[in-house]
Amino acid sequence: MDIKSFVLQKAIEAKEGARAIAKVSSGQKNNTLIKMAEAVRKKAKELQRENRKDLASARKKGMSKAMIDRLTLTTQRIEDMAKGLLEIAALPDPVGEIVKMWRRPNGMEVGRMRVPIGVIAIIYEARPNVTADATGLCLKAGNAVILRGGSEAINSNLALVNILRSVLKSEGLYEGVVTFINIPEREAVLELLKLEGTIDLVIPRGGEGLIRAVTENSRIPVLKHYKGVCHVFVDRDADFQMAEDICFNAKVQRPGTCNAMETMLVDEKIAKKFLPAMIKRLKDAGVVLKGCPRTRRLDKSLEAAQEEDFHAEYLEKILNVRIVKDMDEAMDHIAKYGSAHTDSIVTKDYGKAMRFLREVDSSSVFVNASTRLSDGFQYGLGAEMGISTDKIHARGPMGLEELTCTKFIVMGSGQLRT
Repeated sequence: MDIKSFVLQKAIEAKEGARAIAKVSSGQKNNTLIKMAEAVRKKAKELQRENRKDLASARKKGMSKAMIDRLTLTTQRIEDMAKGLLEIAALPDPVGEIVKMWRRPNGMEVGRMRVPIGVIAIIYEARPNVTADATGLCLKAGNAVILRGGSEAINSNLALVNILRSVLKSEGLYEGVVTFINIPEREAVLELLKLEGTIDLVIPRGGEGLIRAVTENSRIPVLKHYKGVCHVFVDRDADFQMAEDICFNAKVQRPGTCNAMETMLVDEKIAKKFLPAMIKRLKDAGVVLKGCPRTRRLDKSLEAAQEEDFHAEYLEKILNVRIVKDMDEAMDHIAKYGSAHTDSIVTKDYGKAMRFLREVDSSSVFVNASTRLSDGFQYGLGAEMGISTDKIHARGPMGLEELTCTKFIVMGSGQLRT
């Protein structure tokens, strides 16, 4: 079978899966998710065995530390996958929820009801945990999912998909609810992106190159974010210890993620007092610092930050540091260089905090918290499908509600158009 026919067959299977899962009760969906979590835990050693094959191949190819980190299935990450499935099972089912109803003068009642989107294709790189997260969220929201993971994780993903599909079968559900494109050729993705009318939504997860390629070639609506250039602004009215802890966590806790801080902005009024201890702590943790001219006058050991550095998503222990005149200059910097992902202010000034929340145009805006908390699980949404910086349909971490849409429903008692 050629690639075009293979992909079409998988999409048709998913279309049938979407019709099947849309009819399944909340109780059966929840029970299936619980069984999937149990199966993932039970097969942990098998998953790690297959994952080791992917890791060996990745090292041979010279993949970056950040990509290898995303690819690795540790015991804890496998447990997190299982917990994520259980968390989704425990969440309220959005399908069938009537969001609002209103009565018209003729007595007709009009409302909106949440319904599944249908068939969702997930195109992603490196992270095998996306396979479990995407499956769990799509299933609970009544959608079928087509999974197309990167070739670097082919063994891990295939093993995980087989586990999840086996649970569907044992629970009497159609296996087409979860389909997997298990061929590495780029042509498979291009064929997938042509299937408007069969696939309802595409969500790419990975590097900027992948996401731009998907967006440029898709005939199907795409939800995405291109990159995560996140900022923390330390205001002159910040609590220094809080600011130091937040900035350190935002950069160092796990730098290879889209919600890690890439530029730290510091108010000029506190720069001389705040930066020396902050710089030392970051350097001690192995962070390479790039400073603006004013920052380098305080510490000449910092590399000089170039214009292009402020646009960079490093995904490793590299950080830009810039001293700004005030909050307005900080927000101007974020508007110019940011990616509308996540930005944070550290301040004790309530008025400034509220202004920052209103005026910074990002999908998540924080006050006195690390950007690393920009995450569906941390928000209480359960495992997330990804983060969208688009402004239509979904913005920010995409949980269950974002994987549904609404339709109008009308309750009449014989009303006619006059």
